[in-house]
Amino acid sequence: MKSALVTGANGFTGRYVVRALAARGCEVHALVHRSAPPPEGAAQSHVCDIADSDAVAHVLEEVRPDYVVHLAAIAFVAHGNVEEMYRTNILGTRALLEALLRREPPEAVVLASSANIYGNACSGVIDESIRPAPANDYGVTKVTTEYLAGVHAGRLPLIITRPFNYTGVGQSANYIIPKIVDHVRRREPKIELGNLDVERDFSDVRAVAEIYVRLLEAPEAVGGVFNVCSGRAVSLRRMLNIITGLADHEMTIEVNPAFVRANEVRLLTGSRAKLESVIGPVDMPPIEETLRWMLEA
Repeated sequence: MKSALVTGANGFTGRYVVRALAARGCEVHALVHRSAPPPEGAAQSHVCDIADSDAVAHVLEEVRPDYVVHLAAIAFVAHGNVEEMYRTNILGTRALLEALLRREPPEAVVLASSANIYGNACSGVIDESIRPAPANDYGVTKVTTEYLAGVHAGRLPLIITRPFNYTGVGQSANYIIPKIVDHVRRREPKIELGNLDVERDFSDVRAVAEIYVRLLEAPEAVGGVFNVCSGRAVSLRRMLNIITGLADHEMTIEVNPAFVRANEVRLLTGSRAKLESVIGPVDMPPIEETLRWMLEA
């Protein structure tokens, strides 16, 4: 039986990655920031400050994982505490990498970066050759974690993922799609949103979790950087129309200037050609199926 350690395991993505690893027969250990019951599929939870390298090293020594998936991060772009975002995302990643160097390395380590690193650098389909040009603090923290990974290249079996937008049941209503779903479920008469004409490449969180596990299992993935995406961009206006259509509920849309971000990334569409060249075809549910799942949950 393989053992796996998932950081940020109680987060939105973490819970699905834990289940996907457990479904493969792995003994999954959850590294979490606060004491809580282990997520479904986890054998045990370990409370730890991800930015404390000694504490992380202690957990690694106890678990001795074959696989590590590093998801612990502040992922909400509009998070109000920028200092906390930089500490968690950058220093947390550095602490984990330093702790991993203190022992025999695992078979594979997935570090979750973000497609946010591309910023507004490209209009059209984005592949991994596009030079990073982050347009917000979150993107800056994520491209920095990639540079940290580069410092450790050759010494650790690192796999970097650049997920584009994804959603699903359990995502916080701070994010746009769960917010719309929540309003529609409650049959609200109106909703305040930002720019509806930005276009995003949306994936299903269940597929994203499965991709992470398949990358761990692919020896040729080590040392690589991979977009994780659907390969299709959908405007938020179109997403809104799909959700309200599925629920047969119309709402008045009010554009709130407070929700229109400065330096908004206008278009993000990814290429998953490199990813599929390593792990094979990806079965990504149509966005309508994902939205129906969220509405019916």
